[in-house]
Amino acid sequence: MYVYDTKTGKEFVLPDMRGMRYAVCGKKPRNTPTYTSEHFKSTKGLQLPGAGCVLLVSNLSEETVTPDALFTLFGVYGDVQRVKILFNKKDTALIQMSEPQQAYLAQTHLDKVKLFGKQIRVMPSKHQGVQMPKEGQPDAGLTKDYSASPLHRFKKPGSKNYQNIYAPSATLHLSNIPPTVGEEEIKAAFAEAGFDVKAFKFFPKDHKMALIQLDSVDEAIVALIKMHNFQLSDASHLRVSFSKSTI
Repeated sequence: MYVYDTKTGKEFVLPDMRGMRYAVCGKKPRNTPTYTSEHFKSTKGLQLPGAGCVLLVSNLSEETVTPDALFTLFGVYGDVQRVKILFNKKDTALIQMSEPQQAYLAQTHLDKVKLFGKQIRVMPSKHQGVQMPKEGQPDAGLTKDYSASPLHRFKKPGSKNYQNIYAPSATLHLSNIPPTVGEEEIKAAFAEAGFDVKAFKFFPKDHKMALIQLDSVDEAIVALIKMHNFQLSDASHLRVSFSKSTI
């Protein structure tokens, strides 16, 4: 599996995740090895934080960020189970991923990126899980459970999505495009959502997929959040991820 280290700008290899089982946050399978730093000694000193599945995300835009936005963005790197924006500190959130290596990938790729105009910080949390608010406890909809979400990208064992994890980039990979939808319709949908499309290209042999290039990485991050699961037709919703390619 190839991924990009956002700190060095280099591509590196993680152990093949297909067909393997991992520790699930809060539910460690019996006799199932979990990833530790020992598994990464061959990857140029890469270390997996011994931690669990919960990330602490700070310096968020209080006026703009929502649990759904964080679910979609962090969902590029793993299956988000729960999101809690802190009620008394709304520029900070806890995000619970399904598995420790997913939390690591999200931290590696999203720490110090700009989200809604602010450079966010992503680090492991001491919490083992994200708790839902108790009855009567003020929350204002800031805590959401996504464990049953149909939008999880990695729920299938051996998902091929593990092979296509890349750092945020100005070029987005689009998939699940129906044959009835053409280039102009897709570009118009992005423009209507407020994005400046610089280039577009269908895959030559598969028009279910395309690349779309936006003005900047920052804009592409927001576009992914807004356009992932966008309804293109009665039966088709757009799938959006970051691409390592350019147009």
